[in-house]
Amino acid sequence: MLFAGIGLLLTTSCRTAARWDALSDWPAGASPRRIGKRVAENFAARRLGYQTDPKRSAVHYAEVCTWYGALTFADITRDHDLKARLILKFDPLLGSEADKIPARAHVDDCVFGVVPLELYILTKDPKYLDPGKGMADRQWEKTTPDGISVEARYWIDDMYMITALQVQAFRATGEAEYLDRAARTMTAYLDRLQQPNGLFFHAPDSPFFWSRGNGWVAAGMTELLRSLPEDDPRRGRILEGYRRMMSALLNHQGADGVWRQLIDHPESWPETSSTGMFAFAMVTGVKNGWLDRSKYSLAARKAWLGLLQYVDRDGNVRNVCEGTGKGFTVEYYLKRRRNTGDFHGQAPVLWTASALLR
Repeated sequence: MLFAGIGLLLTTSCRTAARWDALSDWPAGASPRRIGKRVAENFAARRLGYQTDPKRSAVHYAEVCTWYGALTFADITRDHDLKARLILKFDPLLGSEADKIPARAHVDDCVFGVVPLELYILTKDPKYLDPGKGMADRQWEKTTPDGISVEARYWIDDMYMITALQVQAFRATGEAEYLDRAARTMTAYLDRLQQPNGLFFHAPDSPFFWSRGNGWVAAGMTELLRSLPEDDPRRGRILEGYRRMMSALLNHQGADGVWRQLIDHPESWPETSSTGMFAFAMVTGVKNGWLDRSKYSLAARKAWLGLLQYVDRDGNVRNVCEGTGKGFTVEYYLKRRRNTGDFHGQAPVLWTASALLR
């Protein structure tokens, strides 16, 4: 394997070397700039699912998440050529392929708005604002009595899908209402789904600690905390839930740096999409002072290096759990197919590369 054994490079000499930084000093071939470029170019070169699969009628949420990650990476690294190609990839959706924009009032469809909102943030071109802002607003046209979108299913996936869209709408417009929506939803989900051990059931009737589902939670809280003001009344509750989760994850990280398909089943197979999401959350937490650097920077480094053992020379990530609805047995999760190049796994590599370079 390209990166086999790379995680063993956390040697005593490195730890004690002057000015060594666990999140910036990388062995040859493991830098986030190099890996991020490879995975972003993989996305830029690939056709979208609806262009190759007759069963696909619209852009898929995993493609959205990868697109967002590629855009943030291109911006952080000032790769203007890559950014231009990622923008050009989107423009048909504003014209001849507009019917490929997801249309359902569903969290998995509405998250599409993240990409045009990011494009607006990067370019300030108003043609990108309305499609993204429109989705964020439509998501709140119908609400529950406690002010949460009726799209909320109380599946842990929602904690990224809803949060990412509303936070992006805030970043694009500066309107605090979007942050309030995201924070209100996040606290409701924390109260209902976080368990005493700090992890999250897939859904109230699916009492399993599915790894990628927990990854969506970790990434959603992280994106929200990046933008939520220090004086927001809900920030303390969200930060407490985030820290409890990060502490729990430390106890379940494999010796290879990778988390398992079911977090609390060490005999289950190593799953990469969740590992990328947890790495993103930990890296961002360390860099923003939410987490103890001495404890979490080494865990985040170990996760990044472990993850790279599954990235091939073409930027495809292996051992990615296929798309998964809530399940009702351990066997359901353990028998899920392991994909290669699945966008569910490509996206968090880009998020983490961006976080490491911020």
